Amino acid sequence: MSILVIAEHDNSELHVSTLNTVTAATQMGDDVHVLVAGSGAGDVAAQAAKVSGVGKVVHADADHYKDAVTTELSDLIVGLAGDYSHIVAGATTTGKDLMPRVAALLDSAQISDIIAVDSADTFKRPIYAGNAIATVQNADAKKVITVRPTGFDAAATDGSAEVATVEASAENGSTKVVGRELTVSERPDLGAASIVVSGGRGVGSAENFKIIEGLADKLGAAVGASRAAVDAGYVPNDYQVGQTGKVVAPNLYVAVGISGAIQHLAGMKDSKVIVAINKDEEAPIFQVADYGLVADLFEAVPEMVSQL
Repeated sequence: MSILVIAEHDNSELHVSTLNTVTAATQMGDDVHVLVAGSGAGDVAAQAAKVSGVGKVVHADADHYKDAVTTELSDLIVGLAGDYSHIVAGATTTGKDLMPRVAALLDSAQISDIIAVDSADTFKRPIYAGNAIATVQNADAKKVITVRPTGFDAAATDGSAEVATVEASAENGSTKVVGRELTVSERPDLGAASIVVSGGRGVGSAENFKIIEGLADKLGAAVGASRAAVDAGYVPNDYQVGQTGKVVAPNLYVAVGISGAIQHLAGMKDSKVIVAINKDEEAPIFQVADYGLVADLFEAVPEMVSQL
């Protein structure tokens, strides 16, 4: 039983979510292959070969794979699918775009956002904003799965798999990337950071959000936000943590001025240590916090920064 993991990368660096996805794949079977499809992505293939648990790296190189366009990658994956019982990718923006198309082309039911593997055909996934966990069994010959990266530890990088080159599929050409608008930040990536400091509606304004950023910079942390803060225009929507934003599970999550609506909790409640700062002692965030400080954030956060 072979499992194919779809690597996520930028043609030069392997995305950390792939390491988490490999860990999940090794729990489904013992013959894990990683597909690296890109343009000039030889370095990525070499990095994938070092991931522990990977038996083989399948490398496809062509110009039309440069931008990871779904229509191009799905044709390649479907062409390779005959050798695999499971096709697995991270439940990232890329994975959520790619895998439903792969599942449709293979006439298989996709299993989304799994957080645990019970057996080769049975998986656990959160539903109702994480308030319930569904156990799902899939009898399809080809199992198409997305993995929530925060549900699995990252695989080690001490392996030595072989790299095999495969022929690229014909260019589909129906969809092309015409431009990208990327947020550039010197802070850690929100989805992979070990420390996250998030602000909510209680911060009050975009100007006041500098208080949150100051604390994050002292801690070497990524900056996040609740949906209320994003909707109010305090920060861009790529800062959003929650059911309709990014799901994070850092070692430390600091929630400042966030009430703790269920949609926000769905995106961060698996954090190892949660610290909440809110002047409302009845705020729901305190029910999940390991440490709670009932205080005015405009006094408490600057004091924390000065102590740090």
